[in-house]
Amino acid sequence: MTTQTVSKNLRLVFATLLVCSAPLFIGCNTEVTDPTPAPGTGTTTPGTGTATTPGTGTTTTPGTGTTTTPGTGTTTTPGTVTGGTGTVLATAAFVAAQDNLNFLEAAIARAGLTEDVNKGGLTLFAPTDDAFRAAGFASAAAVSAAPAADLQRILRYHLVGSVIDLSAFPTAVNTSYQTNLANGRLTVFKTSDANISVNTAKISKGNNPTTGSVVHIVNQVLTAPSVTANDQAKSNADLSFLLVAAERAGTTVQDLLTKSSTNGVTIFAPTNAAFKAAGYADEAAIRAADPKKLADILAYHVLPYQAFSQTFQNGSDIVTAQGNSVRFTVSGGKVTVTGKGNGSNAANITSADVVTSNGVIHVIDRVLLP
Repeated sequence: MTTQTVSKNLRLVFATLLVCSAPLFIGCNTEVTDPTPAPGTGTTTPGTGTATTPGTGTTTTPGTGTTTTPGTGTTTTPGTVTGGTGTVLATAAFVAAQDNLNFLEAAIARAGLTEDVNKGGLTLFAPTDDAFRAAGFASAAAVSAAPAADLQRILRYHLVGSVIDLSAFPTAVNTSYQTNLANGRLTVFKTSDANISVNTAKISKGNNPTTGSVVHIVNQVLTAPSVTANDQAKSNADLSFLLVAAERAGTTVQDLLTKSSTNGVTIFAPTNAAFKAAGYADEAAIRAADPKKLADILAYHVLPYQAFSQTFQNGSDIVTAQGNSVRFTVSGGKVTVTGKGNGSNAANITSADVVTSNGVIHVIDRVLLP
């Protein structure tokens, strides 16, 4: 038995004694209560290719997703469980008791968020030690030496202000949840309780009950957004034609790049070379183009919700903000997208899942034609 394991076990015993001294005793297994999501803005299966008028009470744009209101719709006491035996720990104590959450334990302490994560009524997506290493933290000590403000941003993006167990996530729908980070929404996509994506991460062990909350362990540290899609595009010199095209297309398209919406947006961003191949020799040619035509083309590159690359299904046809669908092909981990006017010439996603404060960007090497 390692010194670390002994230390973990001692902390677990101590935390258990603390909880058992309180008047609340709770059973423990993997079933936790969840809030009923607030009425959504659409709950269709992505790739069905159907669309009707929003607001009529019928199916809307495929994959539009739902939006939950944190803290509403709880049907029973958050954090309680049915069946089994044992004691449910406070969230920080639960994290401290796990052998693979040492980095997260250090992050919570360094960020000064112990009280925040313990207050209940939360869902915590908990990155493993390996997830922190992949994000650039060499050790728990490195986490403890990181700027507290940076860790606060990261951790708040992993917290949702309601208790949601695995069964409560809608199936085959990109569902948007507001996190405890201002202007930070994450997206959950579930194919089954055993296969749930959170942005680009996967839930490896879900439904861990804590006092008043639930913890889902994930295999990646989620990237907290900091800039809008427009500002992100400005930082990429290879997307300058796209910005000129958006300016020429008018305010409706510009708003997609700059403004936040309930479900966010997905933008397929053609490179400058892609615009040149589509007949726009330079920025001057774009500025001389028909604004309505550009607006039509650019809206065809937008989905009115956040969708990460691992959620795209092979052979699916998904309706865009322009009103027509694009088709996705997934093979060997590679995702391509084809417009109705592109024939058999698919666009490759060359840089996927760039998170922004109002959506996600996928850079592509071909202009999609409606």
